[in-house]
Amino acid sequence: MTIFLAILIGLATGVLSGFGIGGGSLLLLYLTLFAGVSQYRAGGINLLYFVACAPAALVSHIKNKLVEWQAVKWGVIAGVPASILAAFGAAMIDVRWLRRLFGVFLLYVGCKELFTKRKKSGTPPE
Repeated sequence: MTIFLAILIGLATGVLSGFGIGGGSLLLLYLTLFAGVSQYRAGGINLLYFVACAPAALVSHIKNKLVEWQAVKWGVIAGVPASILAAFGAAMIDVRWLRRLFGVFLLYVGCKELFTKRKKSGTPPE
C-alpha cells in the first residue's frame, strides 16, 4: 500500500462520513480486506480516525443547534462503561469470530437503513 493510496482512502472515507455514510466502517473494511491490517489494529486506527474527525463535526452540530444535551448526558453515562466492557470483551474473542460479528452488525445496520421508512427528509425513522 503506497502512502498516496492510504491518504486518498482516508480522504474519501472522511468525505463520505461527512455525508453521514459511515466512513469509519468503510475505513475498517478497507484496512482489513485490502490493506492486510489486523482486525485489532484496524479498530485502533479507526478510533484515531474518529478522534481526529469528531471535534469538527461536534463544533458544526453545536453551532447549528443540533445537539440534544440530555441525550448526550445519558449517552456518556451508558456509553463509557459499555465501551470499556466491549473493549475487554473484544480482546477475549478470537479474531475470526470478531470479523464475523462485525460483518453481521454491518448487514443488520445496512438492512435497517435500507428498509426503514422515513416520514419526510430530515426526520427520524418511524
